Amino acid sequence: MKQQKASKSLWLLLTKVGLDWFILALMGMILLAYLLPSPGVQKGLFSLKELANYGISLIFFFYGLRLSPQRLREGLSNWHLHLTVQLATFVLFPLLILGIIHMLHVESTNLIWLGVFFVAALPSTVSSSVVMVSIAGGNIPGAIFNASISALIGVFITPIWMGIFIASGSGHIDLTVIILKLMLQVLFPVVLGLLLHSKLGALAEKHRKQLRYFDQTTILLIVYTAFCQSFAEHMFANHTISDILLLGLGMVSIFFLMFGLITLIGKILHFSREDNITAVFCGSKKSLVHGSVMSKVLFPNSAAAGIILLPLMIYHALQLIAASVIAQRMARKGGSTIK
Repeated sequence: MKQQKASKSLWLLLTKVGLDWFILALMGMILLAYLLPSPGVQKGLFSLKELANYGISLIFFFYGLRLSPQRLREGLSNWHLHLTVQLATFVLFPLLILGIIHMLHVESTNLIWLGVFFVAALPSTVSSSVVMVSIAGGNIPGAIFNASISALIGVFITPIWMGIFIASGSGHIDLTVIILKLMLQVLFPVVLGLLLHSKLGALAEKHRKQLRYFDQTTILLIVYTAFCQSFAEHMFANHTISDILLLGLGMVSIFFLMFGLITLIGKILHFSREDNITAVFCGSKKSLVHGSVMSKVLFPNSAAAGIILLPLMIYHALQLIAASVIAQRMARKGGSTIK
């Protein structure tokens, strides 16, 4: 009985700091890919890779079903907040990483740094941004609007940034093909879901919890197949545990740097406490869902996909933990952290 109570207390503590079952499952998928890579590299109509592709389109179809057009229209008025969040997400974040890469004289062909820049070019995450803003006492409608719009903008902006970055290293990326693929696999299902929102939106909202589990299962499948390919072709042979720990330290530093910069911008623009909370959480977070999807389109059949995804997975875990602690602190202090 005491052991069961201790286990429950430990789990509650881990959950409180943002380390939930999904983050642990992500780590488990990497371990499974290392131990058993063969299922993830098999090809065919019903292979794990293809099942992940089908799951991606369904994720965004259900996302469109839950996206209320009326709520989006209502959120348009607070344009100062929206512009700040989107510029932070798609301009400030990538430029910050480009500046760091330039200062450190890193080769643009370095796969780890390609992955770090990939994180910078991604849209904001939807669900966790809204949850953190809600906990901290921020502008929830503004968070919903910005997270939703960010996801749609990312279909176009992320490939353009990646194209610029890869081209700078004498590489080549066909933006037209990639954007068309993303429109077909991401934008079209979202639009279809939006069109059916009035008929099926309530049903999708009712089963929101189950649909979230479906989203997470699909991401786990994408992560597993990506790392299977990398392990099968020994892509991690030149990377040590200390390299991974250093990457983790770098990613959490980037998160706090972005958080601080957006906080400063909010103060300069005289945002209200609620708007400033929304700006810092939406502008500093990045979407694992969109990153997983876009990695399959940007780097199809690439053995390097696991390495490129690694910074995103580390950033995803650390942003949840850090943002959860910050949000709860803001809630306890009644907003004294951000004014």
